[in-house]
Amino acid sequence: MNNIAILSDSTANLPTEWVEQYAICVIPLKIHWGNETYLDGIDITPEEFYMRLPNSKHLPTTSQPSIQDFLMAFENMADEGATGIVVPLISSGISGTVDSAQAAARQFTRVPVEIIDTRITSMGQVMIILASARAAEQGASLQEVRQAADEVVKHLHVFFAVDTLEYLHRGGRIHGASRYFGTALDIKPILFINSEGKIDALERVRTKKKALQRLIDLAEQQANGRPVHVGIAHANVPQAAQRFRGEVEKRLNCKEIFTVEFSPVIGVHVGPGTIGIALYSEY
Repeated sequence: MNNIAILSDSTANLPTEWVEQYAICVIPLKIHWGNETYLDGIDITPEEFYMRLPNSKHLPTTSQPSIQDFLMAFENMADEGATGIVVPLISSGISGTVDSAQAAARQFTRVPVEIIDTRITSMGQVMIILASARAAEQGASLQEVRQAADEVVKHLHVFFAVDTLEYLHRGGRIHGASRYFGTALDIKPILFINSEGKIDALERVRTKKKALQRLIDLAEQQANGRPVHVGIAHANVPQAAQRFRGEVEKRLNCKEIFTVEFSPVIGVHVGPGTIGIALYSEY
């Protein structure tokens, strides 16, 4: 009998109800703030993080889980009866987490492990995790669960708007968006995750209101009238995210829609005020 377990990382900020419903194991990334180190989502919540960030003289840094962290997680899951483990993780283009997991998987022989580079994070990663978990719940094999995840990875589109590129610049995650750095304060870059799983710039829009409308335009173009699964993420702007979601529901044929908050590790890099949308159509 197949008992495929799902392991992911904290940057997805997966809602608790889904963690519990599908028995998903979550491995935290780390935040280094001065002399202190926090486990993402465990030692520091998004609320605590965003409250502290504006008053901090130094921007925190982040790091991936260690090889040993992954080995311990694999051991625990095997002990609990997993016959295989599927591991959808934050993009290798913005984190070394996949490298740690792959190194651990090479050392682990008790049950087979499939590492998936989602080439995304946050709300997009949630969608890939859900596809994996739902397939596993239905008794799918290890490769079938992996295939369910890979299909979403192939069809996923992600767009987001930041209030400022300052955080991405200071965190070294700006890549192709650097050409927009230092533009006027009322210019809001529309960003996306490219095929390499890196943050890139799509275009510039004047004012945050127009930027959010542009995000919906882009999502609508990708949906092309088809039913879509939609994920929305925000960085400490729940009311703006709620209004944004309402507009999305008016314009898109949403088969499923959810909202999450960017985890503290992602918040380090995108900064407060960021709103993003991820979607994939039925295939």
